[in-house]
Amino acid sequence: MKETSDTQPTRLRRVGHSFVAADGQLSELKDSLAGSSWDMVELDVLAFGDRLVVAHDRHDLELPDLIAFADALETLREILPPNVEINVDLKDTGYEQRVTDVLRSLGLIDRVLISTMEPESLPILRAAAPGLRLGWSVPKVRRNYLAHPLTRPGGYLMLAYLRHFLPRRIGEALRAGVADAIMAHWGVVTPALCTEIRSLGKELYVWTVDDADRLIALDGLEVTGVITNDGTVFERAGLGARGRWD
Repeated sequence: MKETSDTQPTRLRRVGHSFVAADGQLSELKDSLAGSSWDMVELDVLAFGDRLVVAHDRHDLELPDLIAFADALETLREILPPNVEINVDLKDTGYEQRVTDVLRSLGLIDRVLISTMEPESLPILRAAAPGLRLGWSVPKVRRNYLAHPLTRPGGYLMLAYLRHFLPRRIGEALRAGVADAIMAHWGVVTPALCTEIRSLGKELYVWTVDDADRLIALDGLEVTGVITNDGTVFERAGLGARGRWD
């Protein structure tokens, strides 16, 4: 269990993955919060013409009723407890300024962590809103290579390569002020990566963790938090009663 400087326990932060579904209803979000204990919820955003919409990938843009990004943010601001943060995940480039303009108009700059797999977006976001917390998502992938038997061997080889080289690369980037947090796939998280990020006073969020045994291992590595589709995974891992807000 992690401890703060005054020896009070802190828990693994709980982040709801794609909390606003592209095909969901904003009117149902409040009910979905009942009994939950999220510390942060994720909101994906893509540009669709001159609109910013909730979408995880380009396939979502084919849905008949797209949710406006600003509407989703405003709803989250209204229904989330004040201590719950929002992770805005940019799925592409070219609309960084528009996203920060929406955040500023809603007074959410101080409550949001923006993440992206696109490193070229990070300096643009930093310039647009210097006070905004930035997360760099690694590795940059657009599909789950571990999900299919034909691509799984290559996927594990790629992860092995990244586990070796990422700690140094990420350390250099964080020292240069590129980001305030790293959002890492569970397959690239190692003790060396955790130590490097922690030594720099930065945060490490791990995606996407729905397995209880994997969650227990990550808790032992003292990562900042995990991103999950399943809010019950913490209880299944025996972590339900730990922390300041349980």
